Amino acid sequence: MTRFIDVATMADLVAECGLETFLGDLADALAADFVRWPEFDKSARVASHSEVGVIELMPAADRQRYAFKYVNGHPANTRRGLYTVMAFGVLADVDTGWPVLLSELTLATALRTAATSLMAARALARPGVRRMALIGNGAQAEFQALAFHAHLGIEEIVAFDVDPAATDKLVRNLAQAAPGLRVRRAASTREAVRGADIVTTITADKTRATILTPDMIEPGMHLNAVGGDCPGKTELHADVLRAARVFVEYEPQTRIEGDIQQLPADFPVVDLWRVLAGQVEGRQRADQVTVFDSVGFALEDFSTLRLVAARAEALGLGETIELVPSADDPKDLFRHTRRGRARRALRRAA
Repeated sequence: MTRFIDVATMADLVAECGLETFLGDLADALAADFVRWPEFDKSARVASHSEVGVIELMPAADRQRYAFKYVNGHPANTRRGLYTVMAFGVLADVDTGWPVLLSELTLATALRTAATSLMAARALARPGVRRMALIGNGAQAEFQALAFHAHLGIEEIVAFDVDPAATDKLVRNLAQAAPGLRVRRAASTREAVRGADIVTTITADKTRATILTPDMIEPGMHLNAVGGDCPGKTELHADVLRAARVFVEYEPQTRIEGDIQQLPADFPVVDLWRVLAGQVEGRQRADQVTVFDSVGFALEDFSTLRLVAARAEALGLGETIELVPSADDPKDLFRHTRRGRARRALRRAA
């Protein structure tokens, strides 16, 4: 049988663990898997693009487990009453192919994106950070704010979004979730980033935007660029990247989808996993500007599914479903057609 985690169960799992605790534990799980990067079978995601969005499959595997995520990105969905990003995923046993876990990943993707940002900032931001600018206050903004507040010492968020209602929502939610975190509204991106230790950009529009320009950047900033995550979608002016030390998850994918898609193929970047493994330096000096050009990589979903599976089993959460047929006679698949008709008859009789 396969363990199934729906949205309500995922919410229960996070609540049982505590949201801030789960974010920290997930960042630790991500770091542990990134350090063993060479052990994974990796590839860029398979994407189907349209004029209004993208649908993607994201696979990753080690010798024990295989994982994939189905995910979309449709910025106009909010006008239709749908989330911009929706996702689900599977964790399977490599030796048999058996699906161990089928899970919602819409909520979990927001958690893993924030935890990945936290993992990178722990390695790259200068010590003693206290203020973060949050540009883009949509569905993932609260998770970023809570992760950095709880685990990196951020005391003040300065928020800006072109949609004031999004900032209203962010302020309201953070007042309840983190009353010790100061949240201040800004009238522009320029105002929001002034004096920030960390700048997180997490905008949704599928366009080549220039959310941050070189004149906004201050020495020592760490830029957490999350929103540029598909071809034709960027957030940073190219000169911001040229003047910074840039870190990526999986270079072949980031060259196509990240902010560095604006630059030549030989523009130098640093693999984040090498920093986490102690192979190369991260930040080299206090006044250096660092950029995490984050596009989201399948290994992060692997880590998330692995942690969710372990926590769900420990907490006794989720239900078991027959996602694939039982194998009393593995050479007779046809018998399940008769079994299906019998089950429908029983349901009608009931």
